[in-house]
Amino acid sequence: MSRALIIVDVQNDFCEGGSLAVEGGAATAAAISEYLDENHQHFDHVVATQDWHVDPGSHFSETPDLVDSWPPHCRAGSKGAELHPDLDAEYIQAYFRKGQYTAAYSGFEGVLAPEDEVPMGELAPGADPSVELDEDALGLDDWLQSHGVEEVVVVGIATDYCVRATALDAVQAGYSVTVIGELTAGIAEDLDETYAELEENGVELGQR
Repeated sequence: MSRALIIVDVQNDFCEGGSLAVEGGAATAAAISEYLDENHQHFDHVVATQDWHVDPGSHFSETPDLVDSWPPHCRAGSKGAELHPDLDAEYIQAYFRKGQYTAAYSGFEGVLAPEDEVPMGELAPGADPSVELDEDALGLDDWLQSHGVEEVVVVGIATDYCVRATALDAVQAGYSVTVIGELTAGIAEDLDETYAELEENGVELGQR
């Protein structure tokens, strides 16, 4: 059974100093890197997702309610949209970018990023500087299926939003799903409700 690690939205804007910082974001980036160094051999594939907003409509607000609307963040091609430098990208095979014109919490709404872009989100020399993604590009589910993946482990930011949405969509898509809480950072102080919802929907809560 092929197994994949999905690293969700470990980006500068979601870590300390970013426009929508989640407490513990940078520490989560470092912890995921350490986990990968010690456990990469247990995964057949490693992928990462990125918020990649162009004009997501009401998802951005100058007066956000922090439920359905948020301060502007992870603008496509910006420093804030880059992966956090404490996340070691050595083992990451593919990047899936989501939310150009919508909220897009789940990594399963993402499409495969161009191969000529480096992992941090910056363009490689000679690459097209457009922030637009190819809407016909391979989605995360199709990519995982094409690589024979049946089991996924989900980590990243934020536990109660994009990690939650990605894990629930993975269950709906038929994967065996584990979330490692120690390798996530959440917005809410109390994540018990989120973890209970995940378990109720068939997600296993794992440990490092």
